[in-house]
Amino acid sequence: MEQQQDKRFVILDTETTGMPVSEGHRIIEIGCVEVIGRRLTGRHFHVYLQPDRESDEGAINVHGITDAFLVGKPRFADVAEEFFEFIQGATLVIHNAAFDVGFINNEFALLGQHERADISQHCTVLDTLLLARARHPGQRNSLDALCKRYDIDNSGRELHGALLDSELLADVYLAMTGGQTSLSLAGHGADAEGDGQAAGGSEIRRIVGRASGRVIMATAEELEAHAERLAAIAKSAGGPSMWQVLTETPAG
Repeated sequence: MEQQQDKRFVILDTETTGMPVSEGHRIIEIGCVEVIGRRLTGRHFHVYLQPDRESDEGAINVHGITDAFLVGKPRFADVAEEFFEFIQGATLVIHNAAFDVGFINNEFALLGQHERADISQHCTVLDTLLLARARHPGQRNSLDALCKRYDIDNSGRELHGALLDSELLADVYLAMTGGQTSLSLAGHGADAEGDGQAAGGSEIRRIVGRASGRVIMATAEELEAHAERLAAIAKSAGGPSMWQVLTETPAG
C-alpha cells in the first residue's frame, strides 16, 4: 500500500475569462505547486493562456489579467500534454473544485481529447472548500478567510492569481489537515525542467525563522506516578498493559 509520505499532491488554481464555462468562457491562467510528504518539492507548473476571446470586465477586476497581456501567449493546445503529465496520478487539491475541474475538462474536450475530458478519471480531486465547510460550518470559508483563520500571510494577494493562490492554498490545506503551515522545500528545485515547472525555491514564499520546539523530559515524580498508574491498570486488567508489553519486552 502506498505510504502517506510518498503520496503526490498537486495544489491547483485557474483564472478564467469569466463564468460559467457553458457560455464559452476559457482558462487564461493555470498555477500548480507539487507537494510530496507534506513538503513542497520545488516543482511547479505555471502558464498564461491566449483564450481566443475577450475576458469579462468583472473577471478582469478580480484577477487583473487583461486581453492585451494575453496576446502572444500559448494556447491550451500548446501546453495540454505538459499540463496533463504534471497532474496525472496526483491528488489535486483545489478550492471550489467543481469550478476549476469544469473548465479543465472543457479545455480537453475542445481539443477532442475526450479520454482526458474527465480528469477525475486520472486524478483524485480533493475540494478544500467542502473540507473547510465541514470543519467550520456557518463560517466564511473563502481562501482569504481561511488564510486569516490559520494565520497565513496573504498580504500580497491584492488580486487573484493562479500561482499565488495555489501557494496559499498549500499552506491552508496543510494547516487544516495537520497543523503544519511552514513548508520546507524538499529537493529545492532539483527536478527543475521545462518552462513552466521547475522554479527555484526562492520564488515560493515560506515562513522562516521559526524556533525549534523544546524537548521536555519527565521529572522523577512524574515517572513514579506513571509507574503507579501502569501497575493499577495491570491489576485491574489481570495482566500487563500494552505499554508495558511494548516497552519492557526485550527485542529479538
